[in-house]
Amino acid sequence: MKTLTFIIVCILSVFVLFTAHGQNAPREKYLNAGLGFGAFTAGGIPIGASLEIGLKENISVGGFFDYSRYGYNFGGYKWSYNFIYFGARGSYHFGDLLELTESKLDPYAGASLGIRIASYSDNDGYGSFVSPYSGGIITGLHVGARYFLNNNFGGFAEVGYGVAALRLGITLKF
Repeated sequence: MKTLTFIIVCILSVFVLFTAHGQNAPREKYLNAGLGFGAFTAGGIPIGASLEIGLKENISVGGFFDYSRYGYNFGGYKWSYNFIYFGARGSYHFGDLLELTESKLDPYAGASLGIRIASYSDNDGYGSFVSPYSGGIITGLHVGARYFLNNNFGGFAEVGYGVAALRLGITLKF
């Protein structure tokens, strides 16, 4: 039931995204790609990307995808965890509130709703281990900022709850 609800919310979000993007809405798109540090899954360095499109003044919505893996390989014994995160996210850009009208700085905060797929594998062959991680619906919050080196390229940093406590990377605006 939760998965069905999530799928319906995603479909409605995509519909709103493409129908509400009218003439007066900002046409900015933000593409972030980077690494996560302080993974909430106890290991690995997540990699991921997000894309947000401006809907209204100071509001953007879009999606995200993250992948994280960590494991152990010693003396012939191997095990690994794999995590895939994906879903929808939205942000409020509060540069206007801080009167940063012509600034290269874009501070924002937002929330996300998605799905985590978790898997465990080893070469033990007994299958007796039960992973403490499970898949399912996830929620997240983020606070971040983008700093643009020119009109279309810069860097970003986000803190919050999602795949990692800190995310750093590059950002493109188009």
